[in-house]
Amino acid sequence: MTLLEIVLLVAMAFAALALTMTIINLNIYRRPARGPGGDTSGADRPTISVCIPARNEESNLLACVSSILSSTRRDIEVLVYDDQSTDLTPRILRDLIASDPRVRAVPTEPLPSEWNGKQHACWQMSRHARGEFLAFTDADVRFAPDCLADALAFAHQRKADLVSTFPRQITGTLSERLAVPMIFFILFSYLPMPRMRSSNDPAASAACGQFIFVSRKAYDATGGHAAFKDSMHDGVKFPREVRKAGMHTDLFDGTHLLSVRMYRGLAQTWRGFGKNAFEGLGSVGLLVFITVVHLLAHVLPWVVVPWALVAHLWPQHLPMSPDHAPSAMAGAFALSCVLMATVQRYLLARRFEQGLTPVLLHPVGVLFMTAIQWWSLYLAKTGKRAWRGRVATV
Repeated sequence: MTLLEIVLLVAMAFAALALTMTIINLNIYRRPARGPGGDTSGADRPTISVCIPARNEESNLLACVSSILSSTRRDIEVLVYDDQSTDLTPRILRDLIASDPRVRAVPTEPLPSEWNGKQHACWQMSRHARGEFLAFTDADVRFAPDCLADALAFAHQRKADLVSTFPRQITGTLSERLAVPMIFFILFSYLPMPRMRSSNDPAASAACGQFIFVSRKAYDATGGHAAFKDSMHDGVKFPREVRKAGMHTDLFDGTHLLSVRMYRGLAQTWRGFGKNAFEGLGSVGLLVFITVVHLLAHVLPWVVVPWALVAHLWPQHLPMSPDHAPSAMAGAFALSCVLMATVQRYLLARRFEQGLTPVLLHPVGVLFMTAIQWWSLYLAKTGKRAWRGRVATV
């Protein structure tokens, strides 16, 4: 076998593993079933405190809070932390408080130097929350009426102290359509959800900072956001802390319960993922490994297939000798990789309503996210990670 054939054979194995893992994970990652622990009544009906950090969220806060207040659960409170906003956020918050007694503002405190802004905001809200369960969310998230009831029901059914989900991701521009669905591609390719369900291994956990639902017991036992106060990736840190304390975490499919448009345009997408893409991986070694796997299994085959096709159908159009073109075997291996990746991305796109762009432009999305991850490493190692005007270090 030639070197290219060996490389593509290895790539085919990685592509097959990713597809297999995705199929398994999609069968585990399901919508929560309503049941005991959901919308019950009386003394068995715990209060849920929904906590929203808000820094310059004039375009989001009203819609977010309104969607939460439409919940089928009435025993909720909504806490908002106005994190030194300079826009109309404070005025909108005052109007919300005046219109519904379930909405409360948490006093703003100076940001300590060792804290990340979002973690500090969430920590302050946790200190004022009255609920037996805390739901941490972002101001750009929109809630369906059944969201909180279903999350509580799922936590009871799975005997989990922390549950989370990834909202339906609304994307507008091409950069968003390329980058945002990569969250699901990476998650479903590499997170062993069977192990997540069967163990409390911190490495087999995940969450999404756009919706984290945790019991007060678990929050207090782990130290809450103070346990990862300098982090920009609560989706990685929070469930790991809960599992380290011997408690269980789980994921459910909330595509029908929550929605969000995370970023708008290329600049926001690049900056937003750049702030924590490397922290989500956690090590340079893992970043190198993921990069090599993605380039070999999800980029190279998309180059080899048309190259091999031209070489065997129209060799006169090659800028080189046909002897240096990919062999039929290499072309077959590459085509297998392309087909498996296409099936995988189609399954994800159909399930999570992503459209066909991430399917048809799969290698472009992989390259785009790889570039962001390496840029994120540079920002982390040089202390230049920033979000909403603040800089943080790993």
